[in-house]
Formats: sequence, C-alpha cells, structure tokens
Amino acid sequence: MKRRAILQAGAAAPFLTGLAGAQEAYPSKPIKLIVPYPAGGVVDIVARIVAERMATGLKQPIVVEARPGANANIGAEAVARSPADGYTLLMVSTYLATNPILAQGVRWKPADFTGVGLIGAPPNLFVVPASLPVRSLKELVEYARARPGKLNVSNPGIGSSNHLGQELFFSLTGIDMIDINYKGQPPMMADLFSGQVSFGLVTQALAMPHVKDGKLRALAIGAPRRSPELPDVPTVAQAGYPEASFLPWYGMAAPAGTPREIVQRLSDELQKALATPETIARLEKMGTQITPGSADELDALIQREIVRWSRIIRERNIKAD
Repeated sequence: MKRRAILQAGAAAPFLTGLAGAQEAYPSKPIKLIVPYPAGGVVDIVARIVAERMATGLKQPIVVEARPGANANIGAEAVARSPADGYTLLMVSTYLATNPILAQGVRWKPADFTGVGLIGAPPNLFVVPASLPVRSLKELVEYARARPGKLNVSNPGIGSSNHLGQELFFSLTGIDMIDINYKGQPPMMADLFSGQVSFGLVTQALAMPHVKDGKLRALAIGAPRRSPELPDVPTVAQAGYPEASFLPWYGMAAPAGTPREIVQRLSDELQKALATPETIARLEKMGTQITPGSADELDALIQREIVRWSRIIRERNIKAD
C-alpha cells in the first residue's frame, strides 16, 4: 500500500507541475484592447501609448482595436460578451457609469466588467470668451444669475463628460443657461470665440492654444491639481466649488469573472507602464493628467460615478439623443 501511494504521488507530480506551469503561462498569446471610440481620437492614442509599454512587461503584443459606435456601446458590448480569460480588454471612461442610466436598450451593465486600473484624464477647462466681463467662476455665477436663461452654454454631446460636468456645476450653483448642441467640441469653438456662446467646458488640449492667444479666458481647470502649462488657472476646488470637481477619467477593464491573478498581473503592468518617464512625457504632452489607480480603486471609482451621475441625470432630466 505504501509503495502504491508513493507511486501515485509520484505520478501526480508531473500533472501538478503542469497545472502550475499553465497558470504561470499567462499571457501566452496576443491580447486585444478594444477602444470604443474612433481611431486617432484621444482615448485611442492613450490606449496605444499605454499598451505599447505594457506589452514589453507582459512579453506579448497588445493589439489595439478601435470599435466605435452607439456612444461606446458597441465596443463595450463586444468585450462584455468575450471570454473572461484576460485576452480581451476594454478602454473605459465615464460612459461605463452613465450609458445604462442615460438610455434604454443598452445591452450591458457596469457589473459585466471588472477594473484593471485607472490611467488618467485630459482635464476640462471652464472657459468663457475673452469678451465676457468675468474673470473667475464666482464672477461667472453672479453674471449668469443676473441674466437667467439669457446666456448660451456649449454642449458637445448629450452625456459627454463636458455636458455632465456643466450640469453638475449648474446643479450646485443654480444658474440657468440655454444649451446649444454641437457634434463634438471643434464645431463649437468658433461660437465661443465670437461670444455667441458665453460658457463651456473644453478639453484642455483643445482649449489651451486659444487661452494663450487670448481668444478664450480659462476660469478654472476640472482637475485635482493645476496644469504646469497654465499655472495661474485655479482648480475648480480652489475657485470655490470643490463639489464641482470631476475628471473625465480613462481606465482599463476586463470582462467580469476574469481570474483575479490575471487581473492583478495586468494591473501591475499597467501601473509600471504609467510610472515610466517616457509614458509620462507622452501622456502629459497630450494634456493628460496621470492619475494611476489599482483594479480595486477603479471599481470603487465606477461605483461612486454611478451614484453621482445618476443623481445629476435625474435632477437635470437629461436624456440621450
């Protein structure tokens, strides 16, 4: 009996070793990272910069695939239905918390994903035309309160971070402006320059050249810290409205049910990528403030975002197009 037990244990040893080897093998093939926005856009570029560095640590290529459409729902649904094996990932942003609230018929939910990690955000600037006689957020609030329903605000897209950030600010201050809808941010810039639109939230990278050439005035930056390129522009909190502070964050997620050890490996490589000087320089050059966070921190952020934006969407009666 003892000899048989020893033989059985010996026979099991290669099998156990094989199991351990299989667990250690991840990743053994290329990983796909789906971006639910058009190729060449900010999210796509951020994904490619980060994926390039992560691939070095993982020793496998990360293939970035743009799969835009339906306000990010097409790409998100594709990843939600993918095997939870760590080989299909998704670039995520505020849409993960807001899309199922804004519109009916969304065929995925936040619980279909698990966070890999937080990357950062391209902050929005709170801007007004240079001709508007206000030089701070508080002056803007006073100016708007004296002219209820008479000023225009630019809206680059229902449910966009710019739009929701504006609605959050209006909810906190009680000011009332008329929404002027545009298809994206670039088309609204001319009306901001001319003064036809009195206020808007504009991505820093897009707004900054016009702030520097005097066409726009930046009253605050929607970020936890000031921009080195605009050191005189206060954060929203410093401008007196800490509860209006928010970031249009970017992160990476995997299908729910992905083994925790795989999520942790991906999260570790993501954090390493975000700590390299080359990656930092490339992202900051795009106007992205790096705000690295672990898988658990991203999951917690998404839950907070669901609570925050559910309230704003309900209170402000926001509906998707």
